[in-house]
Amino acid sequence: MSDDKEYHIDIAPGEIPELVLLPGDPDRAKKIAKEYFDEPEEIAKKREYWSFKGKWKGVPVAVCSTGIGCPSAAIAIEELIKVGCTTFIRVGTSGAISRALTSGDIVIFSGAVRDEGTSKQYVPPSFPAIADPTVVMALKEAAEAMGVRYAIGIGHSKDAFYSEHPDYVADPEGNRAKWEAMRNAGVLATEMEAAALFVIGHLRGVKVGTVCVVIGENIEKEQKIVGKPPLDNLVTIALDAITSFKR
Repeated sequence: MSDDKEYHIDIAPGEIPELVLLPGDPDRAKKIAKEYFDEPEEIAKKREYWSFKGKWKGVPVAVCSTGIGCPSAAIAIEELIKVGCTTFIRVGTSGAISRALTSGDIVIFSGAVRDEGTSKQYVPPSFPAIADPTVVMALKEAAEAMGVRYAIGIGHSKDAFYSEHPDYVADPEGNRAKWEAMRNAGVLATEMEAAALFVIGHLRGVKVGTVCVVIGENIEKEQKIVGKPPLDNLVTIALDAITSFKR
């Protein structure tokens, strides 16, 4: 690795466009590049970080996977900022907390409950995790233009995927009460990266948003995830939104 490349993502300044989609799954990063980008080109592949660049409607864009969870997502965004990236949209999957959501719905996060540990290494627990409002509006406009079912509101970020199932934790009743309290407070959906990305984005002065597709409708009951999540609406909305900052 050359001295100017970042240690984890293996990318140097000038090698990647400043508009970046952030999926968790490396294979999803490849799929986005190969099926949605014009002129797709691999940038780097190291650990969980697989990056590609290309164009969407003539605008240079990139995608870089972050792996699962806030710790690895934090590394990705920190190093991408160091090489010149300025605008990020997480494209991921989520489990519905709101009973109004069904599988396939799009959820745009305006902020996130910080029920994870990474962001607490940066700021106190009382500090909010808020999406960049201009990115939220761009995602809303893109979703409306496509005519898809979507919701905007507060999301939830956690560290342990299976902790949402009551029977998997030491305090099942307390866990059920936790999810019901969040539902009553209007929290829409749960995932594992947004809160840390929002906090770091604010601290570093870059734009960060999150849009997810719902793949599970009952977080308190274990459901095996079968098949691949629908990506067309999710990716198109994210690409239309992020490239609007350069058109």
